[in-house]
Amino acid sequence: MPKNKGKGGKNRKRGKNEADDEKRELVFKEDGQEYAQVLRMLGNGRCEAMCIDGSKRLCHIRGKMHKKVWIAAGDIILVGLREYQDDKADVIFKYMPDEARLLKAYGELPENIRLNEGIGGLDEEDEGAADDYIEFEDEDIDKI
Repeated sequence: MPKNKGKGGKNRKRGKNEADDEKRELVFKEDGQEYAQVLRMLGNGRCEAMCIDGSKRLCHIRGKMHKKVWIAAGDIILVGLREYQDDKADVIFKYMPDEARLLKAYGELPENIRLNEGIGGLDEEDEGAADDYIEFEDEDIDKI
């Protein structure tokens, strides 16, 4: 039987859980960068995002973030714009939900943008759900 010459298996590749939960400095955009919201994930390290400047771009997740920082639809990201391709960009940074709320409070993000604040849209459904109940009168309950 051949001897294993590798450095370890799947768990080693995952690495130790680095403490990303601790407070980190808020990163603001610079020249050639733009804030964006992920519309959908396309696979192969790519996603489609709507930038704050109003254009939809195909974004490539950089190798440093690939399989380490998980990006989902609705996340706020910082993208680096390409000088030679306006319809493509590179994902530089992913903002945590609390950081995205801070950006919105600082006026960096427009007010009409919807952040992932839990499950949205349930409040409207709950109000309409009250109408679904059938109200019985005392006479009707006796018949049942």
